[in-house]
Amino acid sequence: MALVKHAVVTGVSSGIGAAVATTLVDEGWRVTGLSRREPVVVGLDWIQADLADLDRVRAVAAELTDVDAVVHAAGLQRSAPLGRLNVADLEAMWRVHVAAAEVLVNGVVDRIADGGRIVLIGSRTMTGNAGKSQYVATKSALTGMSRSWAMELVSRGITVNVVAPGPTDTAMLGDPSRAHTPPRTPPLGSFIEPAEVAGLTAFLLGPLGRNITGQTIVQCAGASL
Repeated sequence: MALVKHAVVTGVSSGIGAAVATTLVDEGWRVTGLSRREPVVVGLDWIQADLADLDRVRAVAAELTDVDAVVHAAGLQRSAPLGRLNVADLEAMWRVHVAAAEVLVNGVVDRIADGGRIVLIGSRTMTGNAGKSQYVATKSALTGMSRSWAMELVSRGITVNVVAPGPTDTAMLGDPSRAHTPPRTPPLGSFIEPAEVAGLTAFLLGPLGRNITGQTIVQCAGASL
């Protein structure tokens, strides 16, 4: 294994993905970032890739080498109540949240170092949320998929987990496509900061996270209470 560990992070142009990339760079990781738009994060290697373009994701995965960790943070949210659902919204979220994760990890898994880490960014809403059934469906899928991967990879010492934040202070909070479900301030009094999600993710990627696998860790500022 290389002395400098290499993480592949998706969605690095903004929000949680950018925060994860920044945290890992600051901690001395070599980071390869995938996103549609060029990130402002300093010190990473950027590859332009629309995570909804699965052929592009597959091609990028085929070129990645010496991987110690994969963090899939790319995401989008569209919401509507039952009776006004648009299947195209579900398809768009499924491609980015679930299919892109599958294609990326499937394509690189044989080149993830033994003892490596995989973290998928899920959502506290995975157990159900009125007006967000399609978003919930894609995020809840990550739990079963990641746990299955954890079972398959445990003999190699590779951990697989989901970090599931509640309402996080990113541009997604004000996205007009989620106007049906405006965010509510959590009981602890403030939205989660992307850096907090990045800190938990970095912990799972670090030496003290080596015995956590197959888990979904909710980080919600009390929203689940």
